[in-house]
Amino acid sequence: LWVSRRGADRGLLDEGTYLCSPRTMYRILDDAQEVKERRNQVRRPAYVKPELLATQPNQLWSWDITKVLGPAKWTYFYLYVILDVFSRYVVGWMVAPRESAALAERLIAATCATQGITPGQLTLHADRGSSMRSKPVALLLADLGVVKTHSRPHVSNDNPFSEAQFKTLKYCPAFPDRFGSLEDARAFGQPFFSWYNHDHHHSALGYLTPAMVHYGIAEGVRD
Repeated sequence: LWVSRRGADRGLLDEGTYLCSPRTMYRILDDAQEVKERRNQVRRPAYVKPELLATQPNQLWSWDITKVLGPAKWTYFYLYVILDVFSRYVVGWMVAPRESAALAERLIAATCATQGITPGQLTLHADRGSSMRSKPVALLLADLGVVKTHSRPHVSNDNPFSEAQFKTLKYCPAFPDRFGSLEDARAFGQPFFSWYNHDHHHSALGYLTPAMVHYGIAEGVRD
């Protein structure tokens, strides 16, 4: 049918033989599932969507890095934040002049020590940035007994908890257009993350604060 539509059909018409209209031919082909793209198509593997489920604090963390504007055009500082998914508590953060796997490794190690993480206890989720997928970070997590997961390639919403926290940060009325220096950015972070952990009533937590949930006093507060 396809060949007759393209070439032989003209010969049949010249001979006085009429099969059907072009529209009818397309309908017949469509019924036979023959109307489709014939060029080679990109076939991407089916990546499994990460299932981020936590039932208690320090079971699942999410971490990411965002840029904040520096004092001049095209200058940036890099804010690293590690967030507990269950409690939304910021367990670790750092402002640095660059994005670096070594700095990320140092922050993760210090945060795990502060929170008393034991091997097999924690899963750490991140997107697919270069620092997140770096070999030093992978080796550190293996040494600490921490399982790592990553977002699917080219999927921007597989790390929603960190993205939501960054939005709260950048929509804060006190958040400046630019930071005058690295010290200014760090000075802003100290009171902000203290407020976020201890005074911010999070809608996803039933308007409890992250600290209440993270340190197990939520039930007493509700009572």
